[in-house]
Amino acid sequence: MRVAQSRNTELGSVSIAEEVIATIAGVAATECYGLVGMGARGVQKGLAIFRRGEDVSRGVEVTLGDDTVTIDLHVVVQYGVNIAEVAHNVMEQVKYAVEHYCGLQVQQVNVHVESVRVDADGLPESAHARRRQSGR
Repeated sequence: MRVAQSRNTELGSVSIAEEVIATIAGVAATECYGLVGMGARGVQKGLAIFRRGEDVSRGVEVTLGDDTVTIDLHVVVQYGVNIAEVAHNVMEQVKYAVEHYCGLQVQQVNVHVESVRVDADGLPESAHARRRQSGR
């Protein structure tokens, strides 16, 4: 367990593990509209998708600086949303949550859109027509 921050106070010390920061960032990200899950690249599995309620920290990488933290999030968005807007919202929410809950200065939040989830109901009309013609 790598410790991201350790503070000594008159009452004792406080240590925050990287995994705690990753979990806070993952939860904040999955609460954003348009984001449907976290994605993590695995050597054997290719792209693994983690939906809300699962281990959201698996799609989060935390890099520690001297007094700052950089967070990389690998995410899955819903088809039909403005990806740039969703990513911007994720950046703001994650930065706020980590700074608010951990007291760390967030240098960067990088959002990597790994996949787009397309539901049958979310397909454009032309795609529905192609599916009917092909008999699916």
